[in-house]
Amino acid sequence: MKHRLPLLFALLKFVSGLLLAGYGTYELHRDEYLYLDYGRHLAWGYIEVPPLTALQSWVSLALGGGFFWVKAWPLLWGSLTIYIVVRLAQRLGGGPWAQALAGVCYLTTAYGRVNLLFQPNAFEIFSFTLGIYLLVRHAQPDGQPRHLYWLGLVLGLGILNKYTTFFFGAAVLAALLLTTPRLFARRPVWLAGGLALLVAAPTLWWQLRHGLPFRHHMALLHDTQLVHVTLASFWSAQLLLCFAALLVWVPGLWAALRGQPAPAVRVAGLVFVVGLLILTILHGKSYYSLGYYPALFAIGAVWWQTRLAGRSGLRIALLALPLLLWVPIVRDIFPILPPAAMARLSQRPLHQKLGLNRWEDGQVHPLPQDFADMLGWHELADKTWLAYQALPDSTRARTLIKCDDYGQAGALNYYNRGRAMPAATSFNGSYLYWFPALPARPWRNLLLVGEGHPDELVPYFQEFRKVGEMTTPYARERGVTIYLGINPSPALLARAYGERRTELAAWEGNLKY
Repeated sequence: MKHRLPLLFALLKFVSGLLLAGYGTYELHRDEYLYLDYGRHLAWGYIEVPPLTALQSWVSLALGGGFFWVKAWPLLWGSLTIYIVVRLAQRLGGGPWAQALAGVCYLTTAYGRVNLLFQPNAFEIFSFTLGIYLLVRHAQPDGQPRHLYWLGLVLGLGILNKYTTFFFGAAVLAALLLTTPRLFARRPVWLAGGLALLVAAPTLWWQLRHGLPFRHHMALLHDTQLVHVTLASFWSAQLLLCFAALLVWVPGLWAALRGQPAPAVRVAGLVFVVGLLILTILHGKSYYSLGYYPALFAIGAVWWQTRLAGRSGLRIALLALPLLLWVPIVRDIFPILPPAAMARLSQRPLHQKLGLNRWEDGQVHPLPQDFADMLGWHELADKTWLAYQALPDSTRARTLIKCDDYGQAGALNYYNRGRAMPAATSFNGSYLYWFPALPARPWRNLLLVGEGHPDELVPYFQEFRKVGEMTTPYARERGVTIYLGINPSPALLARAYGERRTELAAWEGNLKY
């Protein structure tokens, strides 16, 4: 009986997310293609993220790799997260109304969008929420050491998913030191920490063996994206991400820091404060904070339950408010409108003020960046396939397909996965590790996708011509070209493979080759 409402919200989350995922209107997202390619190259680590995403990719591809099997993972983690949120409200003494309010807050905030994309973010939010739930459970009068052990397992899996778990772990450590410092004189907390490191050890070892490419990744991220994150933009985004639940999570934070509705929740408030302070100092992206909010929905809902006892009208109004704020912007935040209609909608003053079309480059574009990154990939893959098919049978096997970035390579491999065609590759991201070695018999053909300065390459080929171009309107990569080069010169191949070694050395801490 106690699981009925949490399970109902979990089911609602999964079904509603599937309906809003944009199937038939949009394609998969650029990043999803990269993560799906992980499933073809299982390892304990990758340049971008740790290996947990790769395991999910392998399962999705084994099941056919269709749209549903890709989206099932973020929807699953979102459903489990909302289950934990509603369950936490229940554990804190919240009745059906408080549980429903906590669940509605999760449904009507930024998690709806995040839980649509096959990225590590969905599991990150789930693991952080579950981690805070276990902290609160341990701090309750009936708390047991097993809750700390489970927390250690969750932190270890979190590190296998995304390295930002270390920031969350630091926030957890600070919260425990501030609330129960005596805990560190006992064995369970150290065993839990050891368990977390044991679970995460394979990917940490992989990082060490490969020269800590995470450092280079963070440096590039800082120089190209985080440099645009200001203190004002980060904190204004915090208000927008969970705006529909503002009247719940803000009182929830205040109540948690005061130890209400129970002293056990103080640790949740401190994790939030320390976690966001760390992200502020490090200029983290605004959505990095999303794992810290869901527990506050539960705490705030229970806090309101006691304040609105006997006021059924106000209870109904507070429960309905997030939905009333969310419904008018559903078209803005979910990929349900065709791109042209979405571009027209984006001209509204409200849309402009919210900055929904401001990309990582700091500029405003016709579509939100995520939407533009879900267009044109199938066209690009089909045109590359046709160009490959047009080659003489005798030279197809000696064809290298090189893309400028991981999105192009991943999309080509995804849409051409059932076709007899060499895997596309790149010098971008983890494709550096998967790039084929220089064969004994040189490449006869090069299909170059997204080559930035094709005119410079003409002298290096016996024949060099354009064979395709992405034309899908509103696609972020509209205009990306496909060039065919026949009989590349040895000098060009030597230079290309030298560039690959140099790039790989940079990722691996400037190792000597």
